[in-house]
Amino acid sequence: FPTDTVYGIGASLRHPAALARIYDIKGRPPDKPIPILVSRADVIPDLVEDADPDLVALAHRYWPGPLTVILRAKASLPAEVQAPDGTCGIRIPNHSVPLAIAQANGGAIATTSANKSGEPAATQASAIRESLGDELDLILDGGIAPGSVASTVIRREGDTISVIREGSVSAEQLRDAWASIVRGGIVQ
Repeated sequence: FPTDTVYGIGASLRHPAALARIYDIKGRPPDKPIPILVSRADVIPDLVEDADPDLVALAHRYWPGPLTVILRAKASLPAEVQAPDGTCGIRIPNHSVPLAIAQANGGAIATTSANKSGEPAATQASAIRESLGDELDLILDGGIAPGSVASTVIRREGDTISVIREGSVSAEQLRDAWASIVRGGIVQ
């Protein structure tokens, strides 16, 4: 399905077999967790422990939109969405399709780019049909995804934030926003 960045492949957090299937379809390394898209901010406390208020404030400057934040996951979340350090990636997309899918699944859905691991992310349904089509139950063709770059991924490290993956939101934009939230914060 289309998102505000690229096309995604997703599964309900309530269906472990579907989550495991994403790894099989993509050839995704088992130690690489699947990020979570949420339909609205009030779902986040159900997914994470003690969300960092400064990091959440920063995220809200770009949400809905292409910024994924790494937060401490609740132990009850499926292993497929948790990193070895007990964290998970959370994002509120700016696109009606993933928002509706997440809402229909209790407010959250595990979603990663719809492509084989290591290959470029798909921005059109036709590219997904060519690479993954026979393995998927359904492809929602929403035309060309409005973004062409994956989301930026950040985490807090002490008084600073680190950009894990630079995407649609630049490190410079984050640096400026972080500095206005936390005095002396720097992006590494």
